[in-house]
Amino acid sequence: MIEEVHGPVIDILCTRLPALHQAVYVCLDGERYIFEVHRHLDESRARAIALHGTGGLRRLMPVFDTGGPLQIPVTPACLGRLLDIFGQPLDGGPALDTTEFRPIVAPPIPLSEATGVGEILPTGIKVIDLLCPFVRGGKTGLFGGAGVGKTVLIMEFMHAIVRLHQGVSVFAGVGERIREGHELWHDMQDAGVMPRTLMVFGQMDESPGVRFRIGLSALTYAEYLRDHVAKEVLFLMDNAFRFVQAGSELSGLLGRMPATVGYQPTLLSEVAELQERISSTRSGNITAVEAVYVPADDMTDPAVGAILAHLDTNVILSRNQAAKGIYPAVDPLASGSRMMDRVTLGDRHYRVAQAVREHLARYRELEDIIAMLGLEALSEADRLTVLRARLLERYLTQPFFVVAEHTGIDGASVPLERVLTDCEAFLNGRYDALPESRCYMRGSMEGVE
Repeated sequence: MIEEVHGPVIDILCTRLPALHQAVYVCLDGERYIFEVHRHLDESRARAIALHGTGGLRRLMPVFDTGGPLQIPVTPACLGRLLDIFGQPLDGGPALDTTEFRPIVAPPIPLSEATGVGEILPTGIKVIDLLCPFVRGGKTGLFGGAGVGKTVLIMEFMHAIVRLHQGVSVFAGVGERIREGHELWHDMQDAGVMPRTLMVFGQMDESPGVRFRIGLSALTYAEYLRDHVAKEVLFLMDNAFRFVQAGSELSGLLGRMPATVGYQPTLLSEVAELQERISSTRSGNITAVEAVYVPADDMTDPAVGAILAHLDTNVILSRNQAAKGIYPAVDPLASGSRMMDRVTLGDRHYRVAQAVREHLARYRELEDIIAMLGLEALSEADRLTVLRARLLERYLTQPFFVVAEHTGIDGASVPLERVLTDCEAFLNGRYDALPESRCYMRGSMEGVE
């Protein structure tokens, strides 16, 4: 029975202690209120987190054991749907018709079944494919503060994986604002990618238990789709920081002492529990793209560092780039990928990427001098470098398919070979006389002289 209620956490007096991560429930007004056991207080008391609101609960209410961890219904028919943490529809459609269920808490796949990563996943986005390529079956983080374009970039990746690779996408909305989640769902329908996409939402107004577990629920669907439906699964999470934040909210109520900057002492293990399940097998790949909110634009924040340690590619979105109208607002010098070596990329790609970085880095070094003294204070060689760097910076902007309706500019996708050809032309001086505006917000330079 319920002994105490502490907001989203309850203490349960038990005749027999349920196992950790066991799902238990309370009946209230004909509905099941589900909880997940997270701590044994002594030989007869357990502490559990709520996966519903706790309004209406009171002491001495009977608590029943489900006999196992939380399980969700899985079926290929989940594609095109909008679901909650329990696999129940949020889109007004019928419930999933299936008799197959999977627990959301599961160990990572055995190492003997996992496959390594070592292949680039093309996205058609110039700055990504050139300077911080995605790893097929790897993990990518989009880091940035509020309003720099993380969600739009994630939507474009969903569009690309459907169009270029005939794969499927699973979107985990962790702590999404209800308005943003609603808009995203409609935008996905308008962009035509919803039939190959599953969206699983744990919204900002829900209990921290839901926001803490929604990522595992969505990942369980991604694992099922990898094993039974498609060889290429794109797993997207917006926002991974909200997952950490929910764990922090629960940690104090579960009786744990806070650690660095007030985060939970179990921060690293909780992040690893989620990240280590994102893996590929011989039957298919899960490629993860995670938006990560950076508090106060501080990349040294412990939550950001814990997530960063698991990633193959880091895409840093810069407020300075956004202020200059450079979209996607990727910082080409701060972003990187473990694929950025000559053996993996090939000689041509590596050489062009390094040359582009060198031009952009030199331009950034000279920006203060230009602002104070003007271009005339630079040497002839530096003026030429700045000219080409500014052209390259504008060339690496790109109109997106998923926001074409709002911007009035048709989306563009550019193959990597074409990007390399264009960048070589910029570096060789072919476009030195071209106005910068001709390079801005376009696809390739084909047909431009």
